Amino acid sequence: MRERRLIFEKSRKGRTAVEPPHVDVPEVDPEELIPENLLRDDLEGFPELSELDVVRHYTELSTLNFGVDTGFYPLGSCTMKYNPRIDEDVAALEGFCMLHPYQPEEHCQGSLRLMHELSGYLCEIGGMDALTLQPSAGAQGELCGLLVLSAYFKDRGERRDKIIIPDTAHGTNPASSALAGFDVVDVTSSKKGIIEPEDVERLMDERTAGIMLTNPNTLGLFEENIKEIARIVHAKGGFVYCDGANLNALMGIARLGDMGVDLVQFNLHKTFATPHGGGGPGSGPLGVKKVLAPYLPVPWVEKTEDGYRLVTDAPKSIGRCRAFYGNFLVMVKAYAYIRRMGRAGLKEASRMAILNANYIKERLKDTYHLPHPQTCMHECVFSDRYLQQHGVTTMDVAKRLIDYGFHPPTVYFPLVVKGAIMIEPTETESPETLDEFIEAMKSIAREAKETPELLKNAPHTAPVKRVDEVRASRMPVVRWKPVSEGDG
Repeated sequence: MRERRLIFEKSRKGRTAVEPPHVDVPEVDPEELIPENLLRDDLEGFPELSELDVVRHYTELSTLNFGVDTGFYPLGSCTMKYNPRIDEDVAALEGFCMLHPYQPEEHCQGSLRLMHELSGYLCEIGGMDALTLQPSAGAQGELCGLLVLSAYFKDRGERRDKIIIPDTAHGTNPASSALAGFDVVDVTSSKKGIIEPEDVERLMDERTAGIMLTNPNTLGLFEENIKEIARIVHAKGGFVYCDGANLNALMGIARLGDMGVDLVQFNLHKTFATPHGGGGPGSGPLGVKKVLAPYLPVPWVEKTEDGYRLVTDAPKSIGRCRAFYGNFLVMVKAYAYIRRMGRAGLKEASRMAILNANYIKERLKDTYHLPHPQTCMHECVFSDRYLQQHGVTTMDVAKRLIDYGFHPPTVYFPLVVKGAIMIEPTETESPETLDEFIEAMKSIAREAKETPELLKNAPHTAPVKRVDEVRASRMPVVRWKPVSEGDG
């Protein structure tokens, strides 16, 4: 692999990519148009290249990207699955992508209908009664739900300032709770990796607004006691919030609302055909049970005899989550995906996601330490315990996987498993791809015993070798500057 130079290093003074047209207006001093404090004078070394060099440079950079279109992307808890291109085509229809949020309601009835029907589909999938499509991501959906709870208890004159959160919940849950003004009460999962009802009962009181859990949890395990936990929380007047980030293990098979869940956010950018991991934007609609519906953000879409309208007259609403209704084109993709898949298709997708994860778990359980050997859901979690005697860590395995052509899985999460290796194959990968990945993982385990230094210095074939990740995080260099005279 030949050495790649920065675009600044390719620069040649006087070279240009464009030839601007002749200016036939009087020349104006830039300082008369732009305030002096906004003018930059530190652009020394700004690159000067021909158009061909610019095109080649950025085309070459694009080939360095790794995405689900180029290879297996087994990030656990993130659901990096392939999304059908037809959903992108639907979202690109002019009537959708050229829509302006300030257009009169009578001019966008089709889009309002789509949002109304999508809300209904998501309510049916999750077992909810009402829904807002406003939140822009899963974490914002969480915050929205917690603000709804806060408004509900304030309206009733109750002081509830605590939320119970398990150690296997999604990582953003404690932050969302704190932002909404709640104190976080930790509950530790059992040796089985799930929550025990007696632990929740010990913590649940009249000052607690409820519990915020993830099901399946971040160990990839189904919270089998969820109905009993819901009964305990409801008996004390609290609510059960479920983070729906792992819904692609349940959709079409089981409904969270039927398990006693009162609020759930749906991550459209994980489950319903929107690119994830920088390809967004995201969308985290919030579904709630009927008693909480009056507190949802405005506006929401209502069907009338004359069509569809945006409702804003809701005195108990928490207000808006964002300037406009939400990330509309993400909704279009989710709508197209759900309509195309249907109930049977969604169920089959969940079943295949579970099957693929358990296939990997069973094939690797004798090679890598498996802290929880029971049947998993859509993802499985290993650790580096067997490798530590050779001086090899989870990070070494992740870096070495790059040499085998695979994106590394999620590492060191969830925190309840030391040296965690979290793998989510999704439903879209073929048995052949899974077998190749499994063989790569087994080969790396052998290398850890025989040639551990090979792993410690990986990756060997990537354009960028191993970086000091701690230094990169604490002292990032995000802008190139030319070497000054005397710097060497």
